[in-house]
Amino acid sequence: MPETLVLANALIRTLDPTRPLADSIAVQGERIVAVGKASEMPEGRRMDLGGRLVLPGFTDSHLHIMSWALNQQAVALDGARSLDEALGRIAARVAQTPPGQWLTGWGWNHNDWLEGFPTRHDLDRVAPDHPVLLTRKDGHMTWANTRALELAGITRDTPHPPGGEIRHDEGGEPNGLFAENANSLVRAVIPEPTAEQRRQALADAWPLFHQMGLVGGHEMGFADPLALWDDFSHLKAEGKLPWRITHYIHKHQLDALIERGLRSWDGDHRLRLGGLKIFMDGTLGSQTADMLDDFEGQPGNRGIVTTEFEELRDLVIRGAEAGISVAIHAIGDAANRKCLDVFSEWRAGIGNGSPLRQRIEHVQVLHPDDLGRLAELGVLASVQPIHCTSDMFIADKYWGERSRYAYAFCSLLSRGTRLAFGSDAPVETPDVMVGIHAAVTRQRANGYPEGGWQPQERLGVYEAVHGYTQGAAYASGEEAVKGSLTPGKLADLVVLDQDIFTIPPADILHTRVDATMLGGEWVYQDGL
Repeated sequence: MPETLVLANALIRTLDPTRPLADSIAVQGERIVAVGKASEMPEGRRMDLGGRLVLPGFTDSHLHIMSWALNQQAVALDGARSLDEALGRIAARVAQTPPGQWLTGWGWNHNDWLEGFPTRHDLDRVAPDHPVLLTRKDGHMTWANTRALELAGITRDTPHPPGGEIRHDEGGEPNGLFAENANSLVRAVIPEPTAEQRRQALADAWPLFHQMGLVGGHEMGFADPLALWDDFSHLKAEGKLPWRITHYIHKHQLDALIERGLRSWDGDHRLRLGGLKIFMDGTLGSQTADMLDDFEGQPGNRGIVTTEFEELRDLVIRGAEAGISVAIHAIGDAANRKCLDVFSEWRAGIGNGSPLRQRIEHVQVLHPDDLGRLAELGVLASVQPIHCTSDMFIADKYWGERSRYAYAFCSLLSRGTRLAFGSDAPVETPDVMVGIHAAVTRQRANGYPEGGWQPQERLGVYEAVHGYTQGAAYASGEEAVKGSLTPGKLADLVVLDQDIFTIPPADILHTRVDATMLGGEWVYQDGL
């Protein structure tokens, strides 16, 4: 029988409403066996936590695990405050890279630059001999240089792909910018990382996730999601998967899922299938979100539809018939309405009484008439609090008064919507403390704006933590074994150096993870 470990002298916030507070917790093997007072604990090895806060382990309900891992090796453009700063970072990597070798990067944000959108000519100045492709921070636009366009065969006569856009200069030549489904035109000629490279990137990433208190995540997309599923399966078989993963597969691989006989929740609590990932539209930052009305100051621009309504209906119904749920990326109010309309049709038909857990990813802006529909239809809102504080200025700029119901976490919760929280890494940092701070304050790290942006949508600390624990567990169909510190559940927990429930909200950002436990084993410790 495994040794019993008793964690004592702690402030344990269980997220279990039947016993919300405790000072001790006992773990045996992978499971929690007791929670309560020290006098109620079984015999075992005792570990004094010195009054530290203990919470259920955190799960990121929306991220791109492999992309984040690989991006640790790419040119980092996030935080570049000008085009020149971005070009300087690229030039530094060019100097270290043999001519002709591809350079990739992530994180540029033209909304932070006075120059606005860049072009291929900007890249040509610093990388004339290297093909370059750089992904915007939202993942929905790419920026290429002339050499990359030549290798991809992109000319002024290349047609726009369905649901995508090749941008051109005033003379009709491609300017190096691609949006939505057009991004694949250049990506298709970049050599894919080998399986060995992918697995090494993951091996380097796990300890970084553990340092943030993360014990798992919901993988929401990579170039070949089924190949990534096989990567994860391989690592799991070798005992090298120190994370709990719920994996979603792109819409174009639905037939492959059905042929393999895979259904939602297949697998176990280390690796399980979530369902099908579908993109309905673009993003706010790229002004490609599908909107009911024009973007502010952009007559005629209502975004880009990347999946037509009839195709969405077909995917939802065929997936459901095969026991596969969907997670739909929807940013704009039009995109969200279309998702809800399809779910309404499905619920009224074959979805009546279905156990499938359908979800919308991001739910960034809703028409007021649609606020209550997610709860009515049993649709989960998978949202990313840090998007709110990152995007608040451009939300006001491009959506105007519609921003009242952008990132409307409190409005959704008050109507009974289930929320699951994530980061969308590598779009944003997967640091959970940053996400909780954003949900609670709706402020940036510098305290701006005073009182928070759209402060009526602020959440309490409990609701924010719930999104990363209980909400995430419900989203993956695992609320019976995860999400709270309850006897019988998996021993996944995080130890923090201060009580984020009682400190000033601004100090949440300065909270340190002292330890992370996954299945009864410490995967990270610092100072315990």
